[in-house]
Amino acid sequence: AMGLRFLRATEDEVVAELEVVAVHQQPYGIVHGGVHAGVIETLASTGAALSAGARGQTVVGLENNTSFIRAVRAGTLRVTATPITRGRRTQVWQGTIVDEQGRTVATGRVRLLCLDPGAEIAGETAAIKS
Repeated sequence: AMGLRFLRATEDEVVAELEVVAVHQQPYGIVHGGVHAGVIETLASTGAALSAGARGQTVVGLENNTSFIRAVRAGTLRVTATPITRGRRTQVWQGTIVDEQGRTVATGRVRLLCLDPGAEIAGETAAIKS
């Protein structure tokens, strides 16, 4: 739905691009902060899932702290996420979004919970989807 194009996805780094279109913009014509937060969390979750999946675990986000550095109206954004820590119970990933000139647009940090098979999340059983 966001139009992300994944370029690389490993447990050490996830990289994607996003072409800014009207649906990403808020009423002032700049990319909505929720888009930045969403793409950073998406990449962090992808990398964390690759790491935790090797242990048969799934991951869910616990916290997303995204800072908006530079307004952007158009162009291609590149998003990169890398792990800060990858524990058995939690992982912390950092993400950076840059514009076509390499200028930082947003940064974020996402904390994720690693769930064992069959763990419950708010009354529902977590399952790895194939």
